[in-house]
Amino acid sequence: MPRFDLRQEGLRALNRSLHALAPDTNATHWTVTGPDGAHAVAAGLDLPISVEIEGHVGYYCAGMNKRAQVVIHGSAGTGVAENMMSGLVHVRGDAGQSAGATAHGGLLIVDGNAGARCGISMKGVDIVVKGSVGHMSAFMAQAGTLTVLGDAGEALGDSLYEARLYVRGAVRSLGADCVEKPMRAEHLAELAGKLAAAGLAGAVEAREFRRYGSARRLYHFHVDNAGAY
Repeated sequence: MPRFDLRQEGLRALNRSLHALAPDTNATHWTVTGPDGAHAVAAGLDLPISVEIEGHVGYYCAGMNKRAQVVIHGSAGTGVAENMMSGLVHVRGDAGQSAGATAHGGLLIVDGNAGARCGISMKGVDIVVKGSVGHMSAFMAQAGTLTVLGDAGEALGDSLYEARLYVRGAVRSLGADCVEKPMRAEHLAELAGKLAAAGLAGAVEAREFRRYGSARRLYHFHVDNAGAY
């Protein structure tokens, strides 16, 4: 189990070492110490390995992640798990703005709160935020799910496509073309699965959430909706 001290060895050395791993490597569980808010820690991983980061990280931690499991024992700055393809990214603290931006797959868990634009333009990722999210979350979200146990800020789901949003708390306001939708049996089952994946089975019930999605008025241009584009 390699242990890597960023204060001593540096960020480039860490990412270079992780990217150089062979597909059949036995070094599958890494511990990273001394991150001190460094940017792009464990970015671009493409192996089924585990990386545990002991402390706070800066921008774009675990960006472009594929197959790896990255656990941040602290908070993360802007764009954590940005453009993630698969795997798991777990933030034990809070996340800054644009968490999970443009992510195509995998699971992002934030134990605390997430800032503005959480899940912006997400394309298939599942995001579970155990606290609240800021304004413009799920802006232009195309696919995937955003589950929020706390509250959501202004303009939730603005210009939404086909992503599904589940919010347990209050929503300050909905964005353009985002509406509340009924929770049918398939949605309750889907949400229960996401909660279980985030370690919340039995802690909260799917029936406590409300679902939001696209009203589909902006799919095609219409002059009556010009002000919303």
